[in-house]
Amino acid sequence: MAKALVVDDNDTLRQGVVEVLERMGHQVFEAPGGAEGLEQFDEQSPDLVITDLKMDGVDGMEVLQTVREASPETVVMMMTAFGSIERAVEAMKAGAFDFIAKPFPPDLLRTRVERALQIRDERRRTERLEHENEMLRRDSDLEFDAEIIGESPPMKQVLDRVEQAAHSDSTVFIHGESGTGKELVARALHRASPRAEGPFVKVNCSALAESLLESELFGHEKGAFTSAHKRRLGRFELADGGTIFLDEIGDISPAIQLKLLRVLQEHEFERVGGEETLSTDVRVVTATNRDLRQAVEDGDFREDLFYRLHIIPIELPPLRRRRDDIELLVQHFIDKLGSRTRSSATEVDPEVLEVLKSHSWPGNVRELENVIEHALVFAGGDTITIDELPPMLGGGEGQPEVGLSAVEQSSLPEVLEEIEQELIEEAFERAGGVKAETARLLGIKPSALYYKLEKYDIEQGEESEETTS
Repeated sequence: MAKALVVDDNDTLRQGVVEVLERMGHQVFEAPGGAEGLEQFDEQSPDLVITDLKMDGVDGMEVLQTVREASPETVVMMMTAFGSIERAVEAMKAGAFDFIAKPFPPDLLRTRVERALQIRDERRRTERLEHENEMLRRDSDLEFDAEIIGESPPMKQVLDRVEQAAHSDSTVFIHGESGTGKELVARALHRASPRAEGPFVKVNCSALAESLLESELFGHEKGAFTSAHKRRLGRFELADGGTIFLDEIGDISPAIQLKLLRVLQEHEFERVGGEETLSTDVRVVTATNRDLRQAVEDGDFREDLFYRLHIIPIELPPLRRRRDDIELLVQHFIDKLGSRTRSSATEVDPEVLEVLKSHSWPGNVRELENVIEHALVFAGGDTITIDELPPMLGGGEGQPEVGLSAVEQSSLPEVLEEIEQELIEEAFERAGGVKAETARLLGIKPSALYYKLEKYDIEQGEESEETTS
């Protein structure tokens, strides 16, 4: 079923066209003139417009031009008397899909409309591909490993859990501290599932305000809000046939929780500002570092949604509980980051490995990756030594001093603030000035990052349009 608008000042012909379209099963709106037709177009956002070419006042050419400017994906068909064929050809050059000369039999109209709607569907498929390509471009700077690195007993349990859960469509809830690799597990689930050939779509639920998150998840119609200049497909629509990964699920608002519950229960939703109910076939994987059971007890998270999400829980161990994997991870990051850092180092000194194994790793695997990247940048030979580690791990030459001698010159809070500022500036630079990515690298919420950027007066500039849209 499509939404169609018929514009013609001949009541008899207009009503005949409406009747044919309604018998085809379409939802039809009509207008007795061009001005009224454009009003209906703004209100209804139809998929197909069939308009007479010659009308008093606003004629069909003006209707065509206005529709094409406002909504290029809308298909426009012209109706014209036999003597106006040349004008109809002009309309085709201006963007009309087709024209049909009056008078015409119902069968001819049905055939032309079916062709027009096929074009509409092809345009929608093209639009979907463009959105998917946009997401790929957004994620192009986020490199993910081809496999999960780890042979320790806790990680073997995780891998067994992934293997067992992959072949079902049940929702998976991944819990773990920041930096433990929750997205990596979500991608592994997708790759091992029957949906592997479908899209994998990620949404960071903590990076967007409630209104923007609703549009990101469910899409919006043209005119749904001030900046909605065209229809936008939501992530649930784009993930159809594949997997959607909702990261930081514990941060969504009660209103979004209710809408998400409906999608899980009924597999249906509407775009923001839209009336059409859309169906989606997706596998939902969620992740958080929050204690959602406590959030349920505190009234911050819906209990019914929690149990819908918590069908298959996977608990990711922090790095301090899988120290046997550190050597494997270190070598993996050396291989992965060597070309980026243009380092000749291919191994670490045994003393360095002991230091790394004894560290508490509050930032988990992500922190270890950052440490290895730092060490590779400063490495002067084939082997990473203690001197090339960051100061917090005993690094030496050329590094800011953060030991007791530094505290002797300043108070401990002042020293800690200096370290924090340096880390934020480094992450902000690595993220190319993108705040959401900076917060992800640091393992903190965007709201906390905004506060610290202002606190330390770190130059923010303007974020790229694709990260703020």
